[in-house]
Amino acid sequence: MPQRILVVEDEESVSNLLAYNLRKAHYEVHIAADGRQALQLARELMPDLVLLDLMLPEIDGLTVCRELRRDSQVPIIIITAQGEEIDRVVGLELGADDYVCKPFSVREVLARIKAVLRRTPAVFPSSDKIISGPGQLWLDTEKREVKVQKNQLALSKLEFDLLHLLLTHPGRVFTRDELLEQVWGYDYAGDTRAVDSTIKRLRTKLRTTHPPADFIVAVRGIGYKLTQDEAS
Repeated sequence: MPQRILVVEDEESVSNLLAYNLRKAHYEVHIAADGRQALQLARELMPDLVLLDLMLPEIDGLTVCRELRRDSQVPIIIITAQGEEIDRVVGLELGADDYVCKPFSVREVLARIKAVLRRTPAVFPSSDKIISGPGQLWLDTEKREVKVQKNQLALSKLEFDLLHLLLTHPGRVFTRDELLEQVWGYDYAGDTRAVDSTIKRLRTKLRTTHPPADFIVAVRGIGYKLTQDEAS
């Protein structure tokens, strides 16, 4: 079965261009022209990925991203205009997995889609089904579930993959470039802000313990590691 992609774009020329090339790449494509239709189709179709423009009628793209993240882990790649750095960063903080800037090349879009979709449960071997960490942190690679003190967390695929990497290498310090290469899966052109945004979201979700525990520690000037302590 082809993987299903929902393209959310109000510029018909852009959505047609994306749909044409995605279908050539053997994806099943559906198009939403505004934010309200995007939310409706996302719930009906359960797509494998959402390609989401931020400038939309009816409901803006950031709101759509926020609503999708409330009850779904579907990968989201946001489309933002050149220079809209604030919206791009906010989109990542809301749970988007990646972004592309207009004007973009179709080749770049296809590469980013392929990289995001490659982060699937098959990446993790079933022999490592349950991984335990500090502070009653548990990760189930088969069900792709994370629990802290029996509380299940709603993580995006990107957040899950990042935590999995850190959890399987406790105490090791990863540079931002290493995290981009191993989790994002391709050259991210040196934009390490995506790492910081994802780490920030992940740390917030993990702080559900009493007392709160910071499982992920920033190592100044280098990157991040998973602490081996119960709390910090």
